[in-house]
Amino acid sequence: MTKKLAFFIFSLLLFSTIKISAQDGKALFMAKCASCHNPLKDGTGPALMNLEERGKWADHKEILKWATNPAAYMANDPYTQGLKAKFGSMMASQELTLKDVDAIVAYINQAFADSKKVPEPGQGGEKTSNSNAVIFGVISLILAIIALILMQVNSNLKKMSDDVEGIHRPDPVPFYRNKVYIAMGALIFFTIAGWYLSKAAIGFGRQKDYQPVQPIYYSHKVHAGINQINCLYCHGSAWDSKTAGIPAVNICMNCHKTITSYSEKSTKLYNENGDEINANAELAKLFKAAGFDPSNPSKWDPSMAKPIEWIKIHNLPDHVYFNHSQHIRAGKVQCQTCHGEITAMDQVKQFAELSMGWCVNCHRQTKVDFNYTDSTGNKFYSIYEKFHNDLKTGEMQQITNDTSLAPDEKRMKIDSVLKTRRMDSVTVKDIGGIECQKCHY
Repeated sequence: MTKKLAFFIFSLLLFSTIKISAQDGKALFMAKCASCHNPLKDGTGPALMNLEERGKWADHKEILKWATNPAAYMANDPYTQGLKAKFGSMMASQELTLKDVDAIVAYINQAFADSKKVPEPGQGGEKTSNSNAVIFGVISLILAIIALILMQVNSNLKKMSDDVEGIHRPDPVPFYRNKVYIAMGALIFFTIAGWYLSKAAIGFGRQKDYQPVQPIYYSHKVHAGINQINCLYCHGSAWDSKTAGIPAVNICMNCHKTITSYSEKSTKLYNENGDEINANAELAKLFKAAGFDPSNPSKWDPSMAKPIEWIKIHNLPDHVYFNHSQHIRAGKVQCQTCHGEITAMDQVKQFAELSMGWCVNCHRQTKVDFNYTDSTGNKFYSIYEKFHNDLKTGEMQQITNDTSLAPDEKRMKIDSVLKTRRMDSVTVKDIGGIECQKCHY
């Protein structure tokens, strides 16, 4: 019976795993796409239902090209150019595989198919999947209780049979004193408790999706998205220093000393609860901080401006070193890589978890740009190629000068050097990007 109970518990865990795996497409969609897209209706980006009928996207490899490098793909694709013209922004590149794209498209197709079904009485949409999960849990619990009852009944029947046959056996040990049951219970308890404890410990101090209410409602979607204001206009120190910086009030006033009201014809603003924002009331808060009177702009004195107490969103531990200029200027990393599709956000939230594993994985995957031969290239890493060439040349020179080697042996050794020094690409990891002291003091 102990073996049967163990098999039963294993079966429950297996079914739970299958349930989770079946939702990978939805999980990927929610993580990579949901901030801008809805399967059924337009949002910040277009609705994705029937996307395989558009352009060349019946081939999922084309979707992968678009998702992983939107700028390059859009340069030669009229359809995606039309999307940018219609929605006012281009999505950020995503780290996806072809398998991920297949799973996401399957989820979108399933969501579209489910939306066309007429729900039965008492059922509907997302509630159905939630209710299914509850039902699955209740059934699992009932089956576990039934299994325990049957085990107890079997034990009692065996005792009665032994009594009839005159076989005297010691009284069965109650389940709460049975060492096997206690050991299995302890194993299950510590496994579950350990999993939740580890998950809580790993996430301790992280604040992914943190989205505080700011003293002034500032829409990045309006400024960086619709009006195409470059990130570096407000966060200019990100190009030259460790920190990106928060723009001073006078940076805002460079534009708003002439733009003193928000037109009713402009895009309406809504908070996370769906309530409409009075944009002109928010502008009034800015003017108050700046000491600016819109009715008499000529008398404005910029020195009277007071800083706005913005709430910081992205915080790293004190023992972690991060340099914006090294990533943006030297590494040519786009802002959206870490901050998400900022041009589609009204209220900014923390997009990435900013954990050590997240950073290390990026360093393992990101290729170093050695294109420093023209004015647009990156000269920062040119010294590494020089070292590579010097090392290769030095070894080959040493082999050439070795008089103890026959010509065929020299040729074989030189070929070996060329093969071992040949790489298709160099990642940040290869130039010391995952060494501890690079990020920790």
